[in-house]
Amino acid sequence: MSHHIIEVKGLKHTYPDGTNALRDISFRITHGESVGIIGANGAGKSTLLLHLNGYLAPTSGEIRIGDFPLTKSTLAEIRRTVGMVFQEPDDQLFMPTVFDDVAFGPLNLGLPGDEVERRVREALEQVGAAHLVNKPPYHLSGGEKKRVAIATVLSMSPAILVMDEPTSGLDPFARRRLMALLRDFHHTKIFTSHDLDMVMDLCERTIVLHEGKVRADGPTREIFRNGDLLGECRLEMPLSMQGCPICGRQTARCSC
Repeated sequence: MSHHIIEVKGLKHTYPDGTNALRDISFRITHGESVGIIGANGAGKSTLLLHLNGYLAPTSGEIRIGDFPLTKSTLAEIRRTVGMVFQEPDDQLFMPTVFDDVAFGPLNLGLPGDEVERRVREALEQVGAAHLVNKPPYHLSGGEKKRVAIATVLSMSPAILVMDEPTSGLDPFARRRLMALLRDFHHTKIFTSHDLDMVMDLCERTIVLHEGKVRADGPTREIFRNGDLLGECRLEMPLSMQGCPICGRQTARCSC
């Protein structure tokens, strides 16, 4: 079995205050899939992602990455396979310089210095942040921090890329650059987003969460054409699929 495969079976998570964030979640994601996880605020998206490489432990249920169940004994290996980009970049940036942050993971893998430098350089170039290499992270803008946080994960060469709201805080140019980067990442990728146009553009498959449960799981365009489903889950069609108020055509085809 490929180590790229993710299986989630009967996943439940209850927070200490009694909030049932996840209620019997099950799905399987195979090698090379690009999967968007969408839902209204509070649907359980971020909680779900935090289980995929062990930042949260399930109340019950099972997570497998390839042949390995996610347990304390397999956690280190699974975190090398599953790269996680948090919604808030400050949760990932803690070293004196950008170089140090991006080098942190490769150094902990025991890689030689020249390989670490190569990975840092390539990861920063991929996200358009090579010019930030010597800057302290706390001097960066929100969008710059986001790009560097992504580079800290890319430098680990993960087989599976997991991202929580990757375009939040990015300007239009940085958003386009990130989308191009994600198109070029040919392994498995999973991300949550309120940017449904990005989900439609990058993901063949979408999972809809509603009140901690999987409400739908299928081809992205089919899900986005289901207005009743989206309404029930407090979502709307991507802007490119909505009608122009003047001519009634889809926004992407409108010439008004």
